[in-house]
Amino acid sequence: MGATTLDRTAATDHPVLDVLADRWSPRAYDATGAVDEAKLASALEAARWSPSAYNVQPWRFIVARRGTAEHASVVESLVEFNQLWAANAAVLIVAVAETANEEGRANTHAVYDLGQAVAHLSVQAHHDGLVVHQMSGFDPEVVRERFSLDARFAPTTVVALGELGDVDALPEALRERETAPRERRPLAETVIVDAR
Repeated sequence: MGATTLDRTAATDHPVLDVLADRWSPRAYDATGAVDEAKLASALEAARWSPSAYNVQPWRFIVARRGTAEHASVVESLVEFNQLWAANAAVLIVAVAETANEEGRANTHAVYDLGQAVAHLSVQAHHDGLVVHQMSGFDPEVVRERFSLDARFAPTTVVALGELGDVDALPEALRERETAPRERRPLAETVIVDAR
């Protein structure tokens, strides 16, 4: 099941945009190719134009390309399981929430708004033929220290971005995760109230 033969399209119960049904979070990345800089710029631009409360735009990104010291630092911050595969990604992006302004006033929606920005980035990247996998398994304090982040900036997730690699090249346990059926809780169990 190489990169070109793996179909991960979601079997949705209701129609959604193809870019959403086809989006998934692979762990197989091409470890040799450089990222297409125009596609990376478009993904970041999509994040830039996502909505935020009061238009505060509380998202920041650390963009680290494979082969740089910054990429190695982000890899070092990952839990061991994520290090196994994410080091192959052409780009690792640390998504950082600005949780307070320069005067110290808290932004209670910063993480929510950052999530929207990363979602926009993810959909744009997938639309352009890149793949994205978001990870919570990392040490934010390692990132904070390596990149000298002020306390008001919270490293929240790490995003692997690049070209899809060969799933067959993954260790067996990872390969099984890549090819397992995609599942989601039924919509009826997700919607708490559906008033009509």
